[in-house]
Amino acid sequence: MSMTAELWPYLVLIVVGFLPNEVWRLLGLVLARGLNEESQIVLWSRAVATAILAGVVAKLIVFSNGALANIPLEVRMGAVLVGFAAFLLIRRSALAGVIAGEATLLLGGYLFTP
Repeated sequence: MSMTAELWPYLVLIVVGFLPNEVWRLLGLVLARGLNEESQIVLWSRAVATAILAGVVAKLIVFSNGALANIPLEVRMGAVLVGFAAFLLIRRSALAGVIAGEATLLLGGYLFTP
């Protein structure tokens, strides 16, 4: 099998999945430049984005599929709680929350998956 045949799915993923999103992100940066961060439209946009993210995370936790579905719901919920606690305890660090939650999920999956 040639190198090209092995890499074409990644090229399709970049062209179809990544680049179209980057156009909108760049447009958002250009349009948002100069906006007051405390304006009503910015606060509303931030609230909508946070709600969408929370919904996606909740769906992934409660209605998991693939390998994540094999991990018990209690472990998945516990990983979220540990991640959130780490976020709060370590100066509201998103990185700390993600690492702690992921470590908890991996350890719990290892210990409690049949």
